[in-house]
Amino acid sequence: MSMRRIVVVGASMGGLRAAEQLRAAGYTGGLTVVGDEPHRPYNRPPLSKEVLASEVTHEAVAFRMRASVGDVDWRLGVPVVSSDLDARTLTLLDGSSLAYDGLVVATGLRARRLPQPGLEDRRHVVRTLDDATRLRAVLVPGARVVVIGAGFVGCEVAATARKLGAEVTVVCATSEPLASPLGADLGAELRRRHEDQGVRFLLGRTVTSFGTSDAGDVLLSDGTALPADVIIEAVGSTPCVSWLDGNGLDLSDGVLCDADLRVEGRPDVVAVGDVARFPNPRYDGVCRRVEHWSIPTDTARKAARTLLGVDAPPFAPLPSFWSDQYELRIQSFGAPALGDDDIRVLEGDPSGECAVGYHRDGELVGVVLLGLPGAIPRYRKQLMDAFAATV
Repeated sequence: MSMRRIVVVGASMGGLRAAEQLRAAGYTGGLTVVGDEPHRPYNRPPLSKEVLASEVTHEAVAFRMRASVGDVDWRLGVPVVSSDLDARTLTLLDGSSLAYDGLVVATGLRARRLPQPGLEDRRHVVRTLDDATRLRAVLVPGARVVVIGAGFVGCEVAATARKLGAEVTVVCATSEPLASPLGADLGAELRRRHEDQGVRFLLGRTVTSFGTSDAGDVLLSDGTALPADVIIEAVGSTPCVSWLDGNGLDLSDGVLCDADLRVEGRPDVVAVGDVARFPNPRYDGVCRRVEHWSIPTDTARKAARTLLGVDAPPFAPLPSFWSDQYELRIQSFGAPALGDDDIRVLEGDPSGECAVGYHRDGELVGVVLLGLPGAIPRYRKQLMDAFAATV
């Protein structure tokens, strides 16, 4: 298929990597990247950690632009609002339209919000640079901060707020923070470390309303009422796919793709990053979205070659991510969340530094390290070799 114009919808890391990989694969035609934010692509993970703790600027998180994408047409601050995949056209918020020969879906995620109304002027999420800028302005010493949700973003923001001198309470519905991705035992150890820094946890509770009690600003399911100067909603994210409505796609959880990242068999549409739901033969044939830092780069490399019809090896990425909380770095490889109840300490002690293995049907599928930076190559190789031995 001749492609004179490829449009990448989404101007974050996935969109940038897609543009780079299209050029690396030999594409020399017209290339447009459309994004809803006014900023050039930047790195999001630092927003809840070191950048939020110091100076929130675009320069602090911006990706370096390679010469290969110097001729890209960037359309920023004007999102795509609808699409006609049969006609190969896109409509932007300003009413303009774009035609394409090839399309890359890279719109990523948006922060999920709680449905309860009230106290909108105190409620924050941390997904974009502008979100972090707004939040940083109110994280002052003595501020009463309520973090709702105890996943990675919630725990990272809680640590950052505490280091800035705020009084921090974390509310979550689970029995321990990070229980879903890491397991209850490791979650309990991380809670202990946060509590040692002065963070308070209210576990097994949910928010019922905001600003409706004389006793406090955040009312919980057990009747507890919390005063709050700052409320941070860290309750997950939602794929940005509404612009694809009406095209007969499965958008129930991101964009359904095949093993080559084609969107439901369409030869002219691929998806990259955490909006893409695809099978990974490293684990099984189930299509899943993966919200890990490594995935935009991995998927962009494969999707670019698929779109251009360039041969590439089978796609079986090893997901990886990290999380910094206080002085601790948590590093993960593989898919710990796919492990069953067989979670083992492989070396070290959870109260200090350790490696924890996650197994499914007796096979190692993921490793999480608390510290132990020197062990990273060894465990990464072990996971890579385990898959190589099966193919």
